[in-house]
Amino acid sequence: MDKGVLATALGSPAPFGQSQFAFMRGNAFEAKVKADGGAELLRLLYERLGGGAPEPAGDAATPDLSAAGPEGRAARTALALREATAAGGWALLDHPMLALEVAGSPAYLEPDAVVVHPDGRWTVVEIKSFPMIDASADASKVGAAARQAAVYVLALERVAAVTEGAEVGHQVLLVCPKDFSNLPTASVVDVRKQRAVTRRQLTRLTRIEDIAAELPEGTTFDPACAPDELDAAVAAVPPAYAPECLAACELAFHCRAKSRAEGAVEALGRSVRGELGGLTTVAGVLAAAAGKEGDPADPTVAALRRAAALRAEALESAAARRAGSLGDHAGSGDDGTGGAGGTGGAAGTAGADGAGGTGSAAGTAGASEGRS
Repeated sequence: MDKGVLATALGSPAPFGQSQFAFMRGNAFEAKVKADGGAELLRLLYERLGGGAPEPAGDAATPDLSAAGPEGRAARTALALREATAAGGWALLDHPMLALEVAGSPAYLEPDAVVVHPDGRWTVVEIKSFPMIDASADASKVGAAARQAAVYVLALERVAAVTEGAEVGHQVLLVCPKDFSNLPTASVVDVRKQRAVTRRQLTRLTRIEDIAAELPEGTTFDPACAPDELDAAVAAVPPAYAPECLAACELAFHCRAKSRAEGAVEALGRSVRGELGGLTTVAGVLAAAAGKEGDPADPTVAALRRAAALRAEALESAAARRAGSLGDHAGSGDDGTGGAGGTGGAAGTAGADGAGGTGSAAGTAGASEGRS
C-alpha cells in the first residue's frame, strides 16, 4: 500500500520531502566519498576502525550487487557478504540490499555501504551531507543517523547468524563534510543502545495478520474508492498520532486532522500525553483545570488546578498594574488627550497637549492685540 497515494486520495497529501538541491548535494558528496573504488572511504574507516588488520591498498573487492527486484538484490547481497568473509580481505558493498522482518512482513533496507574487514567483521557506513564542524555534528542529526544505522545492524545480524566467521560491528562509521568544505571526514558512532531499543520495539509490534483479522469484512484501501469509504477504512486501524509522525509518515497530516477534531491530547506530544494520565481530551483537561470535572485527589487534576490558579493570579496582577498605569497617565495629562486645565491656559503655560494649546494660542493673540 502506497501511503502517499492514499493520503492524497484522502485529501491530506504530505507536503514534505527532501529538497532537490539537498538531494543533489547529498548525491554529489556520496559520489566523492566512494570515488576510485571507495579509496577515501576505506582510508577513513581504517583510521577509525582498522584495528590490527593490514591497510587496504586499493585491492578491496567491490562485488556487483545487481539483481532483479528487492528479493533478488537481498539474496545477492547475502551471497556477496559470505564470499567476502570467506576471502579474508577488505570488501566494499555499495548500496547493498538487506531484509528485516517487521510485524511479520519483510522490509527491505538499503544502507549507503557495508565494509567487510579481513577478520570477518562487518561495518555499516552512513554518509550524510550535514557538516561536522570541529569534529562535532548536530546532536539531533547524529542521533537520527544512529537510529537509522541500528536498523541496518539488526538486518545484517540475520545474515551474519548463518555466515561462518562473520560478526557485525556495533560501531558504525558516520561520514560527513568537514567544517564548511566538501572534504569528507568521519566519526565512529556506537549504536548498541539504539539497536537494543529498536529490537525491543520490533518485538512489540502487532503483526499485520492480526491487524487484518480485526478489520471489518470487505475493508479495502484502494485509492479509487469513494472518499467516505476510504476514510472509514483508514479509521478502522486506530492511529497512534504524535507530532513526531509529521517527519516520517505520509498519513501524518490526515491523522493530525482527526486527532485535532477529536480534541485528543496526543496532538500536543507524547510527553504531554504522559503527564496527563487518565485525561485523554483537551476539553477534559480544561474542565479539570477549571474545577468542573476530575477527582481533586488525583495528582494530575490537583496540578492542573494549581496551575490554573497561578495563571489567574498572574493575569489579575497584570491587569491591576495596567489599570494603575493608565490611571497615572490620565491624572498627569501626558497621554496626548489633553488635561482639563489646558483648555483655557494662559500664554505663560503654553500647553504641550492639543486642548491646552488652543487656549494658549488665544491668550497669546489677545496679548498681541493689547500691545498694538
